[in-house]
Amino acid sequence: MGFKAEDLSSKTETFSGGWRMRIELAKVLLSNPDILLLDEPTNHLDIESIVWLESFLKSYTGGVILVSHDRAFLDQVTNRTIEIANARVYDYKAPYTKYLVLRAERIEQQLSVQKNQEKEIKRTEDLIDKFRYKASKASFAQSLIKKLDKMDRVEVDNNAVKKMNFSFPESGASGKVVLEIENLSKATTPKTIISDLSMQIDRGDQLAFVGQNGQGKTTLLKCILNDTQFTGKIKQGHNVNLSYFAQNQAELLEPHKTVLQVIEDVADDKLRSRSRDMLGSFLFSGEDVDKKVSVLSGGERSRLALCKMLLQTSNLLVLDEPTNHLDIASKEVLKAALKAYKGTLLIVSHDRDFLAGLTNKVLEFRDGYIKTHIGDINDYLSFRKIESMRELERKTKVPVKPLKVPLGKQQRKDLDKQIKQTSNQLSKVERQISDLESLISVADENLANPEKSSALLADEEFFKNYQGHKVSLEDCMEKWADLEDQLEQLTAQRD
Repeated sequence: MGFKAEDLSSKTETFSGGWRMRIELAKVLLSNPDILLLDEPTNHLDIESIVWLESFLKSYTGGVILVSHDRAFLDQVTNRTIEIANARVYDYKAPYTKYLVLRAERIEQQLSVQKNQEKEIKRTEDLIDKFRYKASKASFAQSLIKKLDKMDRVEVDNNAVKKMNFSFPESGASGKVVLEIENLSKATTPKTIISDLSMQIDRGDQLAFVGQNGQGKTTLLKCILNDTQFTGKIKQGHNVNLSYFAQNQAELLEPHKTVLQVIEDVADDKLRSRSRDMLGSFLFSGEDVDKKVSVLSGGERSRLALCKMLLQTSNLLVLDEPTNHLDIASKEVLKAALKAYKGTLLIVSHDRDFLAGLTNKVLEFRDGYIKTHIGDINDYLSFRKIESMRELERKTKVPVKPLKVPLGKQQRKDLDKQIKQTSNQLSKVERQISDLESLISVADENLANPEKSSALLADEEFFKNYQGHKVSLEDCMEKWADLEDQLEQLTAQRD
């Protein structure tokens, strides 16, 4: 799950929320249960970890019951969907997207049956009215009335699911340059999170921040907000008005206040009179506005936090995990509002379905460095061809500037010798990597085999060797990367 050997002795309190979630998942997965119950398992996980979890669950031999608002995750992992609506439960033998089609067909059938029943009811009522007051037909009319009373009326499930309804308020346009970042570095003992970052964000840019948990995505946002110390310089452009949604924004709401008080406390005189209307747009209506924050669900708190943010106009939106705890319908409304937003957008999210088509650039955070990719999240994932975190790590290379120094005959000869030695070392390490990967692959296959896994789980020597192979593989990978860089530098010097 991405932990390194040196992480295993660290206190859990030193890890970020996303890494703590991985620890909890590891505890559950390693217990090898018959049934896994997972409630929003992708919240706080980065995209690479979600891809890994998908792969694990697809090959998992037990049963999995999960609650999730991650549409892409549901489609990848599930083969059955349970819908709970209007106090009824419906069972579909299909993943989420197929379920939507089947649900629409069911509702269409219900409407057809209801329409035919309404015609029958209308004919019966007409007959009752016609014969009610005729003595010779009174008994017939009474039998029709009893028939209507006993009839089971067809109810159509409400297909029009209530959705939020809002758009982000915008202030006047900012200058062409929204943010200038020069030589920004941020370190926390003992590692550097961001190293010597220089970049420019222009008006209308829509940037998605992606990368493993703890790689600096939220940290960069805090630097932009001047909410943490750093070295370097960040300069805001002309007429930039910024709105910020923190990943723990919903948790910052005061629990003792009511929904209405939260909004009225931050609304100006002009907007205070419209507080109830605004809350209605976020599905808080009637007595809901008098609920205390402490009794709200996670999704309700997230909607309230978004509503609170809308009281401030902006032309630069900074959003850190805004979809956590939001249901699928609410995420679709939020995405539509963001696509219609004319200002500049910076967003941290691990929800692939939500990010698809939303941004025009992706900033990848890895090992203190930040790389820009043009396009949306699907373009980025296609470019990186992420199949596992290890594969992504192997493809990450540090750019090297060639040294253009004239070489003498002896210097070139010495360089050729060094290049040959390094190349031989590289080939040797590559063979070691191949052998270790084969050993680990065989072990993984045996662990996935119910007939073999029980015996292996009881074998301490097996797990000792298994862990040893993984540690050796990681060491070889680091050595391979160092030799690759060394070979590049030597070749650049010679050429």
